[in-house]
Amino acid sequence: MARIRVLVVDDHRVFAESLAAALAAEPDVDVAAAGSGPAALRCLDRASAEGRRFDVLLVDADLGGADGVELVSEVRAGRPGVRAVVLAEKDDARRAALALQAGAWGWVAKDCSLQRLLAVVRGVLRDETHLPPALLTGVLKELTEARRHRTESERLVESLTPREREVLRCMVAGLGRKAVAERLFLSPHTVRTHMQNVLGKLGVHSTLAAVALARRAGVGPADELAGDVVERGGQLA
Repeated sequence: MARIRVLVVDDHRVFAESLAAALAAEPDVDVAAAGSGPAALRCLDRASAEGRRFDVLLVDADLGGADGVELVSEVRAGRPGVRAVVLAEKDDARRAALALQAGAWGWVAKDCSLQRLLAVVRGVLRDETHLPPALLTGVLKELTEARRHRTESERLVESLTPREREVLRCMVAGLGRKAVAERLFLSPHTVRTHMQNVLGKLGVHSTLAAVALARRAGVGPADELAGDVVERGGQLA
């Protein structure tokens, strides 16, 4: 019998241990528990180093004051084979949509039956996505709206010049005007002009808003942009 390895991540120790014990009573399920995101990542790393791996991650949506969705995103980036399911105290279409976008395969109420949770655990391993029926319409609406915003954001970013996009990526990386100038071999005045142009073309009034729009469009932080400029001859723009 193929065994399913499940990692329960919840900062409420009694809940985590009770859920782990209930799941472990199943003949085909092995369970471990972690009380925080960092502890969960260490557990995943240790299992990997020992030649084992977890199949399903059951993570609390509100993990010790932190967002469990962030853990889902981190796990997806480094361990795409792990299927994450978010356990929530209440239905929330917006957060459920964010969880799916982060890579979760399911959003399940904490007070659901053990049979329901087991069905979800086994279902996600068959590439099924699980949501409460009451959330389906709201989640689809949220995902559609997010896609519309992303398309619009991508169009705005595409209106920037190559140099303005480099400056935007530096802004996403959290660099200030002086740091951008040093990285791109530009004068601070030129960087200021580029930043103003970026804000104007994106239709926003602050660096924070520009960064949020850039992330929606899939723009990542600057990486070795200075080297790119040198290869182009270090010309100022």
